[in-house]
Amino acid sequence: MTEKVYVRAQYLVETPLDLEKVAGMMAGEQSSGTFVRVANETDELRERAAAGIVAVEEQESVPEPTLQSDYLLRKKVTGPYRRASVTIDYPVGNIGHNLPTLAATVAGNLYDLGEVTALKLVSIQVPQSYRALFPAPRLGVEGTRLALNVQDRPLFGTIIKPNVGMSSVQIASLVRELCEAGVDFVKDDEVCANPVHAPIAERVPAVMAQIRAHRERTGRDVMMAFNITDELDAMRRHAELVEREGGTCVMASLNWCGLSAMETLRHSTPLAIHGHRNGYGAFGRHPALGFGFDAYQALYRLTGIDHLHVHGIGGKFADAAGEVDEAARRCLQPLAHDGSRDDVVMPVFSSGQWAGTLKRTREAAGSTDFMFLAGGGILAHPLGPAAGVKSLRSAYDALCAGSDLTAFSAGRPELEAAIAMFGDIR
Repeated sequence: MTEKVYVRAQYLVETPLDLEKVAGMMAGEQSSGTFVRVANETDELRERAAAGIVAVEEQESVPEPTLQSDYLLRKKVTGPYRRASVTIDYPVGNIGHNLPTLAATVAGNLYDLGEVTALKLVSIQVPQSYRALFPAPRLGVEGTRLALNVQDRPLFGTIIKPNVGMSSVQIASLVRELCEAGVDFVKDDEVCANPVHAPIAERVPAVMAQIRAHRERTGRDVMMAFNITDELDAMRRHAELVEREGGTCVMASLNWCGLSAMETLRHSTPLAIHGHRNGYGAFGRHPALGFGFDAYQALYRLTGIDHLHVHGIGGKFADAAGEVDEAARRCLQPLAHDGSRDDVVMPVFSSGQWAGTLKRTREAAGSTDFMFLAGGGILAHPLGPAAGVKSLRSAYDALCAGSDLTAFSAGRPELEAAIAMFGDIR
């Protein structure tokens, strides 16, 4: 008999009902069962297709429900509301090589079940045999480094600012300035994809003319992540334009394009795909609702992206430092626990980053394999963008030397000016 292969999902579940029964109901709902046994639900079918409960580990109870359930109100069921970690194995045979169905299986109707008052999909584990069905990153960490000829240090980059409003000519001029300043990487903002004032058909050639000129003049390449977020056919056309113009990277807003579009885009282009997770807070910010980052990154890494945003430490977003640590380190681990490092993706730190947050960021990543994107830290540096980049390089030199950043800044005006302006060293 062929051994069954499973995808394993772990949840945080809240319910006033019996935890084992609720876990069984979840497993049935997301595999072969429904609320009653039906005609063709044979024992053989259940053996082959039913999901299995691996563990139910009770945690603390809470006096009030996270969410109200009319189902429970009708049945006059009240608290306490018990919480548990529930782990379920889903047969791969139910899912096949189908990413949207994987998502529908491990999440799907679970969020709407009347028996639960909170549910969070914490993690998804896939075996290597299943992971191999899906595309791997084209560049990933090592390929991105090779494309930029940068080894043994973080990649330093920035974001086009102002976010929107500039013309294609103005954006190209800024990119030229950033190339001269010494950045490794530049990206469009997530809200600048195909605006009327800088349409992508015009913006890509204008920007790439500057990057090619810099490449030819200096021998040094700069990676530009053009935001091609759009409907799928348009995204493929935009990626083809970037490739024709000599570009190496495109960016997409993962949550608004979706799993299918991202997987098809991966099959359609050899370029690096920079995965922007804007909107993730709606899915993951609440501790008892939505998706945990581990589950989220598993789904989108199966699409074959190369880079993934993890936010930043001490920046403008709500993430605790430990959450950013976990997200960055998960990106740098194989997706399958029995897999290889060929599918690791480069974590991208952004939001309020500058020279003074670099030390803590390297600690978060646990290595130098990360992108460090400083918008204001470069573009708002009081001595100009080139000085902003140099302040990051100096901060990294201080790390390598094991020196205090403030003491190291003496005689390094770019770093001194950054500390004087931003001040809050992490």
